[in-house]
Amino acid sequence: MSTQQDDREQEKLDKKLADAKQSARQLLGKSRRTTVSASGQTAIETAKSYTAKDMVLWLIAIVALIATTLVNSQLPGIWQPANDVWVRIGIVIALIVFAIGCLAFTNQGKGFKTLLSDAGVELRRVTWPTKSETFQYTWQVLLVIGIVAVIVWVLDNIFNRLVGIFIG
Repeated sequence: MSTQQDDREQEKLDKKLADAKQSARQLLGKSRRTTVSASGQTAIETAKSYTAKDMVLWLIAIVALIATTLVNSQLPGIWQPANDVWVRIGIVIALIVFAIGCLAFTNQGKGFKTLLSDAGVELRRVTWPTKSETFQYTWQVLLVIGIVAVIVWVLDNIFNRLVGIFIG
């Protein structure tokens, strides 16, 4: 009879453990992150994989960024409206936005978006100090900085005098 009770207790413990693991996964958001792509790859595996589309988008983005560096020096000699500084600034901003847009559609861009969303989740979990704690820690840090500054000043004076005695 005690064996049956032990088995029941073990089953109850196993069920509680499984429930705890499931709730922990939900709290940590791992169940959402583990299946990012339809192919069953995780976000890290997706970001590490390169396709032909990724290579083309990276190449286009690099060309756009190189063109951004040439806009200010080369474009005014080729295109008359580029003599206006605001036209050049607009073209530079447009090229940078275009390059970022190209990179966002790569596997690495998708992984970066996942990283940012995960960072947002982690920031919501942070326990921030209260206003009084912040002031208390700030004063403690300022006090320690002051003490260390005085120690460094005293040591500096001692070493200056010692060097002055030896050098003459």
